[in-house]
Amino acid sequence: MTSPTEQQRIELAALIEKHSGRDGVFETAIPSLYFIRRSNETEPVHSVYKPAFCFIAQGSKEIMLAQERFEYGPADNLITSMNLPVVGQIIQASFDEPYLSLRLEMSEHQILAVLKDADIQFARQENMALAIFVGQTESALLDALLRLVRLVEQPQNIAYLAPIYTKEILYLLLQGQFGAALAQIAIEGSSTYRIRDAIEFIMANFDKSMRIEELAETASMSISSFHRHFKEVTAMSPIQFQKRLRLQEARHLLLSESADAADVAFRIGYESASQFSREYSRMFGFPPREDINRLRAKFEQSVRA
Repeated sequence: MTSPTEQQRIELAALIEKHSGRDGVFETAIPSLYFIRRSNETEPVHSVYKPAFCFIAQGSKEIMLAQERFEYGPADNLITSMNLPVVGQIIQASFDEPYLSLRLEMSEHQILAVLKDADIQFARQENMALAIFVGQTESALLDALLRLVRLVEQPQNIAYLAPIYTKEILYLLLQGQFGAALAQIAIEGSSTYRIRDAIEFIMANFDKSMRIEELAETASMSISSFHRHFKEVTAMSPIQFQKRLRLQEARHLLLSESADAADVAFRIGYESASQFSREYSRMFGFPPREDINRLRAKFEQSVRA
């Protein structure tokens, strides 16, 4: 007999499949809710994950944050509490059973509103945790998620009910295993809150030269404390974080424009084209031009297929 939790998962998979129908990432009419479908396993994809709750209804995926590895599937969910440059790879998907997932993005303002409305109290923490968590998806959380997703077929109810169901989901997350860690992004003055400010500063200025003193000041921390806390949250140093953002943006520019690699290098903040090429090759496995030609060839092959 199929368990209630399995029935919920099957219905979520069916709804995602129905409202995507082809491979890709699809924005829904529900604010901050996206459906993702892939009919094959993928090579590693570099991207920046925003603060979000992610649930896989079918298939499985691997996420790398620096050297930290996370694998999750239908029994699990993944939460990211800050902007993080990650490498994701779908490791279980097929034409007959495609990878089907959803992403519900969230903000510190939404978290803070739920904390206040529900009178949830968490102490300000100085100890830090990685800003990415994988945990099991309980039936109550699946139920709230399913009611939210069903609204895709009830557009007349989205404006009123979607905010209510989203708050319920956030409430359940805050009550769960990683609630205390998630709440820290909204608790002003916590170490996590201050590191988040520094991450947002790097995100907005990744193409500019930065001094560690400036970043530490943004987080209101000493240089040594900032270094330690930043790595506890992101699994990398501030310089490594900035470098990953730069190289991801370079790859995006090279794919979307007919730009010269040296020109792109200078646009994203490199002073040396040769250093850019070396670091690009180290991150993506190929020199810039070879990598872009390879990606375009794979895309054309998939279109023809």
